[in-house]
Amino acid sequence: QWVYNILEKKAEADRIVHENPDPSNGFVLVPDLKWNQSQLDDLYLIALVHRREIKSLRDLTAEHLPLLRNILQEGKEAIAKRFGVPGSQLRIYLHYQPSYHHLHVHFTALGYDAPGSAVERAHLLADVIDNLATDSSYYQQRALTFPLRADEPLFKKFQEAGKV
Repeated sequence: QWVYNILEKKAEADRIVHENPDPSNGFVLVPDLKWNQSQLDDLYLIALVHRREIKSLRDLTAEHLPLLRNILQEGKEAIAKRFGVPGSQLRIYLHYQPSYHHLHVHFTALGYDAPGSAVERAHLLADVIDNLATDSSYYQQRALTFPLRADEPLFKKFQEAGKV
């Protein structure tokens, strides 16, 4: 609900750094709640897409390339304009598995070791765009590895199935 409240401007409207209002290819860029915005060393913003049917990386196809390219380009431009951090100093990625199932993209300072930014969970947006441009169904077909904590319900399901 937090995501929908932001998208509908019912919450945190004053925190929006950038918005592309296009219902198909637009998004809202907001500071992540983990970032206090007092220094740039741990810069952390989230792009939330307007489209509600895209839940995760697995849903993406070549149809979504305009959306993803908008997020990459406009997100970098907005951060450079507002915070003075160039795109070359950003890590821009998606999580798989995501912490919530509404497509969102993380923008963090390159030097910041943000939770979930390790290779096991983070998929760089530029790589996602390249993969989809090459093969529209790349993320529906590819095996994706990801870490799970021992206390997560999904981990328990894997244990019960004898997969761990």
